[in-house]
Amino acid sequence: MAVRVELKNASMYRLAFVLFGFWVLLSGRLDAMHLGFGLGSALLVSLFARSLLAMGRDEPLGGIRMLIRFVPYVGWLIYQIIIANIDVARRAISPRMPIYPGIIKVTSRFGGDLALTALANSITLTPGTMTVDVVGRDLYIHCLAIEDEQKLMEVERNFEDHVERLFGGRG
Repeated sequence: MAVRVELKNASMYRLAFVLFGFWVLLSGRLDAMHLGFGLGSALLVSLFARSLLAMGRDEPLGGIRMLIRFVPYVGWLIYQIIIANIDVARRAISPRMPIYPGIIKVTSRFGGDLALTALANSITLTPGTMTVDVVGRDLYIHCLAIEDEQKLMEVERNFEDHVERLFGGRG
């Protein structure tokens, strides 16, 4: 237990240092007031984010592995957002394209809150869908067009597969 607390504290201080560096870089002000606000804000944000740091892993390279998996995930997510944007634009412009809004329920295989949150947020970032509620492992997703619910379930499972890869098979 002491290792995990030390990991979280070290991660918290590293995050505060990086956030403060960004504050100085982006603000361009080096007077005492701005530096004080920047340091206070960086410490406050890293304190609130403390429970997210180290993500329950005791391995020192866990964050680096997550970063390596995060880059392709973001590329895939951006591609999905572009495809969904095109679909939503086609539905908005063409009177022949169906718009059948509705809410579908998807039960996720994830048990962890972080993976479930990443899944829900990834779905919400995609135009035409929005995660309305998460109850336990059930996600309630509002969709712009529910003409083929089976196809939508496959798309959501695809999202789940990519999020699972992001977390290294642990959810």
